[in-house]
Amino acid sequence: MVCALALDNITFNRDGRNILDQVNLHVESDQRWLIVGANGSGKTSLVRIAALYEHPTAGVVSVLGETLGTTDVRTLRQRIGYVSASFASELRPALSARDVVMTAKNAALETWWHDYDSSDREQAQKCLDQMNVGGLWDRHFGTLSSGEQQRVLLARSLMNEPGIVLLDEPSARLDLAGREQLVMVLQNLACDASSPPLVLVTHHVDEIPRGMTHVLFLKNGSVMTAGSMEESFTAANLSECFEMKLELVRRADQRFSAWATQT
Repeated sequence: MVCALALDNITFNRDGRNILDQVNLHVESDQRWLIVGANGSGKTSLVRIAALYEHPTAGVVSVLGETLGTTDVRTLRQRIGYVSASFASELRPALSARDVVMTAKNAALETWWHDYDSSDREQAQKCLDQMNVGGLWDRHFGTLSSGEQQRVLLARSLMNEPGIVLLDEPSARLDLAGREQLVMVLQNLACDASSPPLVLVTHHVDEIPRGMTHVLFLKNGSVMTAGSMEESFTAANLSECFEMKLELVRRADQRFSAWATQT
């Protein structure tokens, strides 16, 4: 299999403290990886390094066959679909949903910085339709609900037919209905064999979509364990990661639920 993302011995130091310490992650072209960890475990730093928005203090970052430090990151970012919980605040509220999606073509935040044509508008509409928000194409981004905004941003991440999609806690701002709608479109993405490899960062077990193949547990900036979902996503590993005795079940719909054991 082709390795879409290779993070080797990644260390990330900030203000004299290691946020990440010797982290390794290899994502192959047919894999969907889950990154799980408590707040402060380094999840966001790891995915920002993978998305080429942070440089590690040490280690090697290779994305889609190109190595950080030997390639133009501005061009390579156009091949990476990236959504973070905070990205919505960086966009001008008056942009239409379709314009928000089109800006991904040039890894930009505004459409006026570049020229776009009818094929770009058609591709943006296709991506909005895929995320079940096609009817919102002409709505101002700032007038959309948080759930609608996140699905528009997911559509944006697919605009360039990326080689890999990186999602950093995409449901962080959502209410229950918005989260469930988002999980459903993520499930469609994860279960579609034609979709690009996927990395999803979360610390909420109940929002893990069906179709994830692998999991990496981050604890205090280090890899606690990693492997297939079947072998590694266990109550014991979840309990160790969050330092709390937890029960874990896989429901009939293949989603997960977890809760603390009363002692």
